[in-house]
Amino acid sequence: MKFPEPLIEARLIRRYKRFLADVRLPDGTEVTAHCPNTGSMLGCQPDNARVWLSRSQNPKRKLAYTWELVEAAPGALACINTARPNAQARAAIEAGRISELAGYSEYQAEVRYGEEKSRIDLLLSGHEREPDAWVEVKNVTLEDSGQGFFPDAVTTRGQKHLRELMTRVTEGDRAVLFFVVNHTGIETVRPADHIDPQYGRLLRRACDAGVEVVAYRANLTRVGGGPSGRLALGESVPVILEV
Repeated sequence: MKFPEPLIEARLIRRYKRFLADVRLPDGTEVTAHCPNTGSMLGCQPDNARVWLSRSQNPKRKLAYTWELVEAAPGALACINTARPNAQARAAIEAGRISELAGYSEYQAEVRYGEEKSRIDLLLSGHEREPDAWVEVKNVTLEDSGQGFFPDAVTTRGQKHLRELMTRVTEGDRAVLFFVVNHTGIETVRPADHIDPQYGRLLRRACDAGVEVVAYRANLTRVGGGPSGRLALGESVPVILEV
């Protein structure tokens, strides 16, 4: 999986109103880019950070540029566009690169389900031996000393998703929490108990109830000093639940 066009390097000036970011292009021009991330982006918006943008050719768009990647720390890239992880996960599953979810032949996205009126990111079916798998995808970009943490802010929505997944297990299906690790410096993933302790407790309860948790890191590699634009998921990353 790749970005449709080469990315444009810039320097971050500031992010504000959640969805806006002022950046400076290589020729010195300052433009406002769309920031497709509703979270806190903790650790992913250092002052004057190198960022990479995609540019839309749609003349009707108010903002032509979209913020995609950031150099979150020296030598470490992170994808902050939360519209990407669902497609990353689906592409990897369909390609057979996610061993835990191999063997399914049918894929549906954004299926309504649950008593709390949720939408599941991916519903997998058509396996010869396994029941349907309800897959909730989360983007992990918060890093500290090689450890990745989720969430990066208190998430009542994420807590709701865990409750819904537990219900699917009680009804005989598989339920999977899929962490897409979009930060090249992350070696393990943990619940961010220091940010949202309730989410951490609920995640451990969900695992005890049979919800499966997997994590895979994106291959955000460098070419000629910049990112290659590759978003494909590669190796598995351990998920550590011990407090």
